[in-house]
Amino acid sequence: MGIYDITVKDAKGNNVCMSEYKGKVLLVVNTATRCGFTPQYEGLEKLYEKHKDKGFEVLDFPCNQFANEAPESEEEIMAFCSAHFGVTFRQFAKIDVNGENESPLYTALKSKRGGVLGNNIKWNFTKFLVNREGEVVERFASATTPEKLEKKLLEVL
Repeated sequence: MGIYDITVKDAKGNNVCMSEYKGKVLLVVNTATRCGFTPQYEGLEKLYEKHKDKGFEVLDFPCNQFANEAPESEEEIMAFCSAHFGVTFRQFAKIDVNGENESPLYTALKSKRGGVLGNNIKWNFTKFLVNREGEVVERFASATTPEKLEKKLLEVL
């Protein structure tokens, strides 16, 4: 199953078929509002603003699996991100990225690009760069800032 065959829910509870993103370059990120990496939202927004006109999208999937760092509701997460970081990219419903209830999207992403410790996501703000054909071209660790991955993004754009 490719990522375009998957349906996810946005932060408002609407179904979103990933095929909506065919032909776009995606950065799929599992996020949290109370994480040491939360300031990366600012860099993600800057990347999005700088490259959205070239067909780039940031897809934000909050995840509360790591140390309960995203306990808020989707509405609260959206309000926080807007107020503190000016986020305008698309935000989705909270998901699990590992384990029994993991999102099919993350199952697909991880099957294409395992991490240093295997397929499991290690922490919040793991990033997957997906090309216009829906293929995962790179997986970035939590500590990789949006600024540090821009060079690879430009190659894919």
